[in-house]
Amino acid sequence: MLDFVANTDFKPEVIHCNDWQTGMVCALHKLQYRWRPEFSNIKTVFTIHNLKYQGIFAHDMMSDLFGLGYEHFNSDELEYKGAMSFMKGGLVYSNAITTVSETYAGEIQNPHFGEGLEGILQKRNEHLFGILNGIDYDIYNPKTDSNIIEKYDVFTATEGKLKNKLHLLDQLGLEKNVDIPVLAMITRLTEQKGLDLVEGVLDELLSRHRISIAVLGTGDRKYENLLRYYSQKYEGRVSVSIKFDNSLAQKIYAGSDMLLMPSKFEPCGLSQLIALRYGTIPIVRETGGLKDTVVPYNKYTGEGNGFSFANYNAHEMLYTIIRAIDTYMDKPVWDMLVRNAMKDDFSWKKSSLMYKSLYKRLL
Repeated sequence: MLDFVANTDFKPEVIHCNDWQTGMVCALHKLQYRWRPEFSNIKTVFTIHNLKYQGIFAHDMMSDLFGLGYEHFNSDELEYKGAMSFMKGGLVYSNAITTVSETYAGEIQNPHFGEGLEGILQKRNEHLFGILNGIDYDIYNPKTDSNIIEKYDVFTATEGKLKNKLHLLDQLGLEKNVDIPVLAMITRLTEQKGLDLVEGVLDELLSRHRISIAVLGTGDRKYENLLRYYSQKYEGRVSVSIKFDNSLAQKIYAGSDMLLMPSKFEPCGLSQLIALRYGTIPIVRETGGLKDTVVPYNKYTGEGNGFSFANYNAHEMLYTIIRAIDTYMDKPVWDMLVRNAMKDDFSWKKSSLMYKSLYKRLL
């Protein structure tokens, strides 16, 4: 990247790097290129999408691949637990650091979420910004989505979602009863996504409450097999599709009533944003971008666009799902919730302006 800039007429004002794969661009810019006249005014921005994935390699890479001296192999620069961290290259040497939600920007400054890098993030706090991700409202648009059986908008959502739900129930082999809410999970089947919480209460949820569940995703074999078991035990009430299928995902967003995201941590999360766009009510744990985008329903004021719980606890999640089921039975209230969700704007419009403002601030 930097050699490309050095050998072309194109001179960017800002080089924006994302995640560990590009972290060393920030380091090399500051340590090797910034002294050249054509690089002196270029600023770098480094965005963390998930701090857990850090790009850890043997320290020999510093000299063998990047030509850097070992004076930079220390805890304040590139050293991480005896190895070299590409992530630290971005965190230490960039002019500004961003994360994909405001709450996650705060969370990663404490040891529980900081993955051993909280000290550097605390040190660079004044240069750390949380800017929420957006979704493409042209692609994720129930009014034009060619994947769904019935197109709809906020004014026709009640009828539109009903038709999509009937089609989804038929396609997935679920009980064809529109009075039973459909709870969807479109996710990686891993512990980070809260599957251990689901494991703890799924049998209790299905045995005691009228609800159907539609799962789409792949992940840890343990959770794939667990969900297959429940799809057989509760045939007609649990559908499990162990695959990646974008067309089916859109059908599930449009035809489901609720989306469950009980994540252990979630830097931003996109599934809840897509669900809101399609009028499918999120049930989330209050962490990262989930906390920043899902406003808990308040039965006294009518405000809110979903349901949430604070602690990483299986029964707290279960009680929140039950509350959502009870609310679903009150059709006028549920229809209002759907309208609330679809009126939210989580497109890139606001986020792009925030990035533009950050770039101007750096320059």
